[in-house]
Parts: sequence; structure tokens; C-alpha cells
Amino acid sequence: MNTAGRKGLILLAGLGLALLSGCQTYVMEAGINVPSGGYLRHTPQYFPPSDPFSLPKELRSLEDAAKKAADDQRQQ
Repeated sequence: MNTAGRKGLILLAGLGLALLSGCQTYVMEAGINVPSGGYLRHTPQYFPPSDPFSLPKELRSLEDAAKKAADDQRQQ
């Protein structure tokens, strides 16, 4: 097989792989990959924004403990 035929075969294989893999879009707000532009024809799903800290009770208890420790240290 000559060089031109080999380059053509590699190009054809690369094009075939590109067509088979399709395209994907990453939606940053939702954190999902959508397969192609066809998803725009469907109604969107709602993904509520997440809290900056997903464990508010634990955060509150940690802040209370830190405040209590600071108060105890001031009293000594």
C-alpha cells in the first residue's frame, strides 16, 4: 500500500470515528452532558441551584462550637 492510500485510509477511519462518536455539550449549571443539539427540541428539566454548603445543620453546629470555644478561651 502506498503512502497516499495509507493517508486516505487513516483519514477515512478518523472521519468514521468522528461521525460515530457524535458531539456532546456540557451544561455547566446542571452538571450534565447532553448528547447532541437535538436535546433543544425537548422541554427543559429544572435543576434547582444547590446550596454553597450542602449541610447547613452541620455548619451551624460547627459555628456554634467555634463560638463557644472562643468564648471559653476569652474567659480564661
